[in-house]
Amino acid sequence: MDELYGRRCDGPPGTADDPSVRPPGGRRRGARVRWLSTAVVTVCVLAGSGFAAADQPERRPLGIAGWALLLAVCALLLPRRRWPVAVLAGTSAVTLVYFAAGYPHGPVFIPVAVAAFTAVVAGHRRAAWWIVGGFWVCHVLLAHWLYRHLPPAGDRDASWGQELVIAAWVSAVLAGSELVRVKREIWVRQRRERAAAARRRADEERLRIARELHDVLAHSISVINVQAGVGLALLDSDPEQARTALTTIKAASKEALGEVRQVLDSLRTPGDAPRAPAPGLDRLPELADQAASAGLTVTVRTDGTPFPLSPGTDLAAFRVVQEALTNVVRHSGSRTARVRIAYGTGSLGLRVDDDGPATRTEAGGSGNGLAGMRERAAALGGTIEAGPAPGGGFRVVADLPVQPRETM
Repeated sequence: MDELYGRRCDGPPGTADDPSVRPPGGRRRGARVRWLSTAVVTVCVLAGSGFAAADQPERRPLGIAGWALLLAVCALLLPRRRWPVAVLAGTSAVTLVYFAAGYPHGPVFIPVAVAAFTAVVAGHRRAAWWIVGGFWVCHVLLAHWLYRHLPPAGDRDASWGQELVIAAWVSAVLAGSELVRVKREIWVRQRRERAAAARRRADEERLRIARELHDVLAHSISVINVQAGVGLALLDSDPEQARTALTTIKAASKEALGEVRQVLDSLRTPGDAPRAPAPGLDRLPELADQAASAGLTVTVRTDGTPFPLSPGTDLAAFRVVQEALTNVVRHSGSRTARVRIAYGTGSLGLRVDDDGPATRTEAGGSGNGLAGMRERAAALGGTIEAGPAPGGGFRVVADLPVQPRETM
């Protein structure tokens, strides 16, 4: 079974030649196994042919030429990884020459079987079937028609029962090779699917972390930016108000550092429970206070009967409101914002409105806020709509589905 390892790097995709499916170190291991298996086959062929010659005195005795042919057909197996079709053709031709020379029948068929197995498993099915079929036809011609013109003198034709046995043996070798090839293709496909799934999970985790960091840093740094401007403006004229701005900066930066540390801890110890619970809608009062420290007055209205949300939905709802308020601080001239939360049957509705107008102030924004909100909603099967409100200003509307277990 060394055919499963040690392939070259330039083979077709889906075979062991494909470097994406070859085990680490498989090439060196495959070379060792190939040499060892060839040595075992050579010993079996030479020893078996010697015993077979003793039981077939009517055949031509094995001489230097006969032993040389046996060694040659075994040595041809060494490059079977690189040139499987050529090796199969070569072993078949040397074996036919061996029989045409009148040497005893024996295990000389083994190298042909090994070469056929290698060619089929490597994906050269059609060539292998044609070569093996041609080999059997040539053997029939030698054994039943051309034997009169070949050594040894006085040789008789072989029995058709023997030909049927050889045909059955050849069919079994090819059928077994096909079975191994199919199983190998399934193994390769499953391995690629597992690798693709692992890459997809890694990409999703990177995207999740990027969204978390963006939401945490964007909001906190926007507050810090606004308060730093207030502090600088009032440093000389109103030191007490400047002190309040610096206090707000300290609190916002401390909270941001705590949330960033929580995200990074999840990278260092994957699978561990977080040290602090993820934020949810229960922290909206804190969010409103932070917005107020940046000069934005936030009113929160709740419609319907609140019910427990899953951690994922609760976090997504909090981040949507947080990003919407951050955008008001950054890009709107309005100093008021209205947040409406609607608990419905099977859904959670969010709406954030401001009165505008839009400003050109960027405050260090990256432009990924709306994209991140849409990704969060899409991950839960929900939707996000953002655009100008009918009466002026800007509106963000989110509809997040609620799983049945969340409404119990």
